[in-house]
Amino acid sequence: MAIKCLYLKLEINMKIRTEITADNNAIETLTYRAFENHPHHAPGATPTEHLIINKLRDAGVLTVSLVAEDDTGIIGHIALSPVSINGVASNWYGLGPVSVIPERQGEGIGRQLIEASLAKIKFKNADGVVLLGEPDYYGRFGFETHANLTLQGVPPEYFLIKSLCNDDYTTTDKTIPVGDVTYHSAFNES
Repeated sequence: MAIKCLYLKLEINMKIRTEITADNNAIETLTYRAFENHPHHAPGATPTEHLIINKLRDAGVLTVSLVAEDDTGIIGHIALSPVSINGVASNWYGLGPVSVIPERQGEGIGRQLIEASLAKIKFKNADGVVLLGEPDYYGRFGFETHANLTLQGVPPEYFLIKSLCNDDYTTTDKTIPVGDVTYHSAFNES
C-alpha cells in the first residue's frame, strides 16, 4: 500500500517595502513584542531592540529599514546599519534586529525580510554584512564564521559574516577585511 504525502505550501500575501515615518510606532511595538521573553534575554528582562532601532533612526544611520505588511498591518521589520572595522568606517553593515510579530513567526516572513535586505544592501554596493545570531538559521543565507572579523565579547560561532564582493556571494579571504567589528553606539546605549 502506497502512502501519499500531502504538502501544504503556505502562501503569505504580503509586501516588503522601505519604512516611512508613519511606520515608526508600529515598528517599535512589533519589535518589542518580538523580543519580549526572547530566550537570549535574561528571564524577565525588558527588551531593548526597539530602542536600538529608534536610536539608529535618530542618528541617521538606519541604512536599510524594511517592513513586511499584509492586510492586518506591519508584521515584520529588519534593519541594517554601518559597522566599523578596527575603529574605521567601512563598507560593511550589521544586520539586525530582525522582528516578526510572535503569532506570525515561523511563516517565512523573517526569511523574506532577510533576503530583501541583502538584495537592497548589495544594490547599495556594500562589501559585506555581519550579524550576531544562530549559525544554523543564518547559515542558510550564506552567513558563516570567519577568523578575519571578530566581535569583542561574543563567542565566535555566533558572529557571522557574508561577503557581498563576489557575484556568486562566495566568501574568500581576499574579500574579507581583518579586524574587530564595532556596531553603532545605539547597540551599546540601550
